[in-house]
Amino acid sequence: MDAQISGGTGVGTTANVRSNLPSVRSNLQGPSSGNGRRMTSKKTRSKKGKRRKRRRSKKTKTNKTPPYLPPELKLVNPTQYRFEHLATQLKWRLQEGRGEAVYQIGVEDNGLLVGLSEGDMRASLKTLRRMAEKVGADITLLREREVDYDSDRNCRKISEVLVRKVPDDQQFLDLRVAVLGNVDSGKSTLLGVLTQGELDNGRGRARLNLFRHLHEIQTGRTSSISFEILGFNSKGEVVNYSDSRTAEEICESSSKMITFIDLAGHHKYLKTTIFGLTSYCPDFAMLVVSANTGIAGTTREHLGLAMALKVPIFIVVSKVDLCAKGTVERTVRQLEHVLKLPGCNKVPMVVASPDDAVTAAQQFAQSSSITPIFTLSSVSGESLALLKVFFNILPPLSNSKEQEELMQQLTEFQVDEIYTVPDVGTVVGGTLYSGVCREGERLVVGPTDEGRFLRLKVGSIHRNRSACRVLRAGQAATLALGNFDRSLLRKGMVMVSPKMNPTICWQFEAAIVLLFHAKTFRRGFQVTVHVGNVRQTATVECLHGKEELRTGERAVVCFRFIKHPEYLRMGAKLLFREGVTKGIGHVTMWVEATVGVLNQSLVTSPKAGKAFI
Repeated sequence: MDAQISGGTGVGTTANVRSNLPSVRSNLQGPSSGNGRRMTSKKTRSKKGKRRKRRRSKKTKTNKTPPYLPPELKLVNPTQYRFEHLATQLKWRLQEGRGEAVYQIGVEDNGLLVGLSEGDMRASLKTLRRMAEKVGADITLLREREVDYDSDRNCRKISEVLVRKVPDDQQFLDLRVAVLGNVDSGKSTLLGVLTQGELDNGRGRARLNLFRHLHEIQTGRTSSISFEILGFNSKGEVVNYSDSRTAEEICESSSKMITFIDLAGHHKYLKTTIFGLTSYCPDFAMLVVSANTGIAGTTREHLGLAMALKVPIFIVVSKVDLCAKGTVERTVRQLEHVLKLPGCNKVPMVVASPDDAVTAAQQFAQSSSITPIFTLSSVSGESLALLKVFFNILPPLSNSKEQEELMQQLTEFQVDEIYTVPDVGTVVGGTLYSGVCREGERLVVGPTDEGRFLRLKVGSIHRNRSACRVLRAGQAATLALGNFDRSLLRKGMVMVSPKMNPTICWQFEAAIVLLFHAKTFRRGFQVTVHVGNVRQTATVECLHGKEELRTGERAVVCFRFIKHPEYLRMGAKLLFREGVTKGIGHVTMWVEATVGVLNQSLVTSPKAGKAFI
């Protein structure tokens, strides 16, 4: 019995199926012309064609076997040479999928569900397990189903298998998920249940470990950005604080890590939420909606922000234990209606079974229009397992080639947070946008208020609260800077390689779309501009080709920063707001300002009155 193996989830496809049927070959070859061969007459060809059709029809009636698959697609008892070829192919797919690959056994490349018998399926899985062991990976059976290829014969089976590489040197797959939603929708409670491994008591006990400030504990409302991690090992099992005491243990045991960015839901802290979306570069966004209140408060605004920044979004309807079934269904219908509106153009997909969760994870990564909807409870634990299955299978958006291209560029690290740690000194947290950062590397940080860059040396690196020697592009971490004067740092700065010759600007142009404005948008208007980790007030200097702008109109606008110059990347996404005024766009051009690099060993700090170290 022949078995076919087909790759999925964007990690590469198998070789094209080459049919060995003589009839197919003859049809593809066609008549000969030129090269010394005699062309057959139309009458002779028609007679031969009729005889072939009769032979094929007789064959089809007597034996309804699936199409013959070439030997190189077999997984049952492969030869040693074939096994080595399959193992090499698996290794390549794991590299393309950044450590993950999904195999479909019994499915042709064109999607035909051929299926395998029980014995052939067991033999194929055994071969796949041997392949995984050879490349240092584990396999997990995601789902198995029966297909009726022939009613006269036994049912055949197809299987979907997840292959995940065992990490080495902390190079696990890391996905960042921003958590959005209205205040009191249950965001922090849900994260507490996922990461701590214990259900909530109905009064918010699960969220206490996530809060960073006393007033957050007292009010139960998140006002700052916090990070929580959920791991999965190579076999697809959950790794969280229920089995591990520290984050370092979770990192050591995990092959895949989900980093949750818990953002504020209250409108009062909207600027903090926008900063988290623009600065931390989340791969996905999880919008949490309370089942008993539905779409209320900042829910629509958060949905609009994620869509404006083109962050793929999925929805979790929480607190289903507090409502009747009809109330939950009404909330889901309300969400489906909003998602289908012309402004969204999304395709909602309600997840009700593990099979739905697997399908949702694969289609969600392949199509930005698919929007999975989960209905669960953090108190009873209802459907919580479906969300874990979804996170376990969810593949990364970027492939290994894009990752390597970013790593080959010069180092650029965004400064998002600044701390002072006892016995360590100044520590900065952020995301490495490009390049590779190592311990002891010398970089420059800026721009300062005067438009300068200061030299510094990177000490230790911590990623997910555990020590790390090398930081690669796209990863978030904290860097220790020793005794570097903290007063010289601020959010929005960048740490770059001295070879980069960074360009900063006071003034820049952007192609924008005005999403909403009460009156008219014209010269002299001041807005808060968000570009990556930059957040500063800017004045509208001019509108090219127009005197004023109204809601829904587009234009190229020139902005000028008010307080200090900034480092901007060409083409970076831009979001601006002021009161009810909102707009999006991208940077098209900037006016270069004077740049200088200061040698910190020769310059004294005006505030601290001591030499930089």
